[in-house]
Amino acid sequence: MIDELAQADSAVATCADAPVWALSEHDLIAVLDATHRLQQRLAAVQLAAIRELDGRGTALAQGASSTAVWLRHRLRLDVSAARRLVGLAASLDVAPSAVREALASGAVGLEQARVIADTAATVSASAGVEVADKAVGVLVDWAGQFDPALLRKLGTRILDHVAPDLADAAAAAALAAEAARATRDRHVTISEQVGGRLRLSGTLDAETAALLRAVVDPLSTPSGPDDTRCAGQRRHDALADVCRLALRTSELPETGGDPAQLVVTVDYDGLARQLGSGTLDVGLRLTPDTVRRLACDAAILPAVLGGAGQVLDVGRQRRLVAGSLRRALVLRDGGCAFPGCDRPPRWCAAHHIRHWADGGPTSLDNAVLLCGHHHRHIHHTEWVVRLGDDGHPEFVPPASLDPDQLPRRNHYHRRT
Repeated sequence: MIDELAQADSAVATCADAPVWALSEHDLIAVLDATHRLQQRLAAVQLAAIRELDGRGTALAQGASSTAVWLRHRLRLDVSAARRLVGLAASLDVAPSAVREALASGAVGLEQARVIADTAATVSASAGVEVADKAVGVLVDWAGQFDPALLRKLGTRILDHVAPDLADAAAAAALAAEAARATRDRHVTISEQVGGRLRLSGTLDAETAALLRAVVDPLSTPSGPDDTRCAGQRRHDALADVCRLALRTSELPETGGDPAQLVVTVDYDGLARQLGSGTLDVGLRLTPDTVRRLACDAAILPAVLGGAGQVLDVGRQRRLVAGSLRRALVLRDGGCAFPGCDRPPRWCAAHHIRHWADGGPTSLDNAVLLCGHHHRHIHHTEWVVRLGDDGHPEFVPPASLDPDQLPRRNHYHRRT
C-alpha cells in the first residue's frame, strides 16, 4: 500500500505543475470531477488507517490523551476536525460495507458517507440489518443527485422506500423519542450580569420555539428606513415588546397580591428637571432618559417622592392612557405613528407629547402611539412630535437629518 500511495503522490505532483490555463472548459470540469473523486477515495483509505490506529491505542502509547488530540498534532488539524475524523472512522467501521465501498469508489463524498452511515444505524435499530442494507443502496444512488443536508432530510423517510409497511410505526416512534428528548432537554438560563443586564441561554422544545418565532419574527423586522439596529438588537427589542404586551393584558399571575408590574422610584424635582435617575423595585438604577420614557407606559408605575422622601404619587390613574381614551388614540393613529413604521396598536405605548412630568395632560391632544423602538428613538433624539392642523401626528426631523425640517407622517395606517 505504501508503494501505491507513493506512486499516487508522484502523479498528483506532476498534475500540480500542469498549466491548467491551457485546458478547455470541458477538460477543466473533468479535472474538477476527477480530483474530487480521488479526494474521496483517499479519504476512505485515511479513515481506515485512523480506525486501525485508534483500535490499537497508538495515540495513548505515544503519550496523547486521545486519538483526536494525537491527530491534531500529527496532521496539524483543528481539534474539532480531528474529532470528526475519529467519529466518522468509527461510524463507518460499524456501518454496512456498502457505505465504505461507495466512499472508496468515489461515488459519495465524506459528508454524504457520514449521513448514510448515521441513517443506516437508525434504520438498523428500528427495522433490522437487512432493511438497513436496502436503505444504504437507495441513499448511495441519491448521493449522486443530492448534497449532504438534503440527503439527511430524505433519509428521515427512507423507510417509505425500502420498508413501507414499517415506515409509519418507525416514524411515530422516532417522533415520540424526539418529543421526549425535547421535553427532557428544555430549559432557559437567566444569568445576572453587571448593571442589571441579563444573559439568556437555553433550548426550547419545538412548540415553544414555534411560539417564540411567531411573535418575535414579525416584530424583529426593520421598522423603517431609519432603523439602524442589527438583527440581534431587533430581536432583543422584540422580546421587550412581547413583555410589555404581556404586562398590559393584566392576565399575568399576581405577585404578593398585586398585578405584575414594574415600579420605578424617582425624585419628583429631578424628574421635572430631566436630571433625576430612578430606581427599580429590584434595586437597579436607571438613567433620567429611561425614567421619563417609562413614565409614558401604562405598564410602569412611577413612585414619585418629594423632597423629604414622602410618596407623592404611585401610578396616578389619571396619567394612564387607558380605556376609552386609548381606544380613541388607536382609532386616530392606527398603530405606531412614526413615519415608515407598520407596528400595530397592540405593540405600542401611549407617549405624552408634552411629558407628564412637565405638566402635560393625559388627553387625546397630548398623546401619540409609538412602538418600543420609536418610543426610545423619540426620547433619545431631537425628533419633535406634534399634532397637525387636522389633529393627526406629524414628526419634525432634526436639522442634521433634514435642514428644511419638513414634517413627516406615517402613511402605513389607514385613518378615517
